[in-house]
Amino acid sequence: MSIHFKRRRLMAPDITSRKGGEPIVALTSYHAHTAAIADNHCDFLLVGDSLGMVMHGYESTVPVPLELMIMHGKAVVRGSKRALIIIDMPFGTYEESPAIAFRNAARVMKETDCGGVKLEGGRRMAETVRYLVDRGIPVMAHIGLTPQSVNVLGGFKTQGRTVDQWHAIEEDARLVAEAGAFAIVLEAMTAPLAERITKAVPIPTIGIGASPGCDGQILVMEDMLGLSPSVPKFVKKFGAIGAAIDRAIGAYADEVRARTFPAPEHTYSVKADNGTAAPAPQRATKKPKTSST
Repeated sequence: MSIHFKRRRLMAPDITSRKGGEPIVALTSYHAHTAAIADNHCDFLLVGDSLGMVMHGYESTVPVPLELMIMHGKAVVRGSKRALIIIDMPFGTYEESPAIAFRNAARVMKETDCGGVKLEGGRRMAETVRYLVDRGIPVMAHIGLTPQSVNVLGGFKTQGRTVDQWHAIEEDARLVAEAGAFAIVLEAMTAPLAERITKAVPIPTIGIGASPGCDGQILVMEDMLGLSPSVPKFVKKFGAIGAAIDRAIGAYADEVRARTFPAPEHTYSVKADNGTAAPAPQRATKKPKTSST
């Protein structure tokens, strides 16, 4: 007897079907509590390898291990209910061969219950994209600025600044789309190029530092909330959470040092013999200083 479970989450085909329609909303997420909040607003959440820089202090995404992606991926899946969850394949886990890419991507899917993986690279990864998709793993592609290639690119540089660079990037998009990717992230590329690619490919484009003409947008959550100390030009800060956290911690520190926190309402009393609460102890107060005589 076959039993079919109804999935409550969006899936890769749901994102693909949005091509040319209502813009797709996405953010990165690395932990359960932010996933629960973003889940109310986003169509998909990306557990990006940017977590290595944002949460663990790496200078780039290159050192991020697969185990770290799986750990954070589990948390985001647990914290969300509706959004499609996509997990980045970190550097060194998919480039060597399609078979190795499948082994590692299958592990990510099985251990996290996510809805797909993301790979960086265009034409060089087209064969791997096809290999994974043919074996049941939805793949989101990523072209333009590919942060895992920062050491080859010579830094985080905008792509497509000159028209003579466009053909190669457009070919990257065409080949991964033909290989079966369900969507493509376009990162840090000129707006006219991103718009050309969006019109040319049959799958949704997700812009990050690309163009408002893309089929959707994604940002690193900590960047758009104002938690990151420095952000790329393409980031708009929709909040000032970093400053709010600084004020809150400062207020907490002041009250601890003044012994005004914890107050009686934040402490537990001892029950009297008759079952009623005994009076709370009085707060210790500092004696005023007196001059010596």
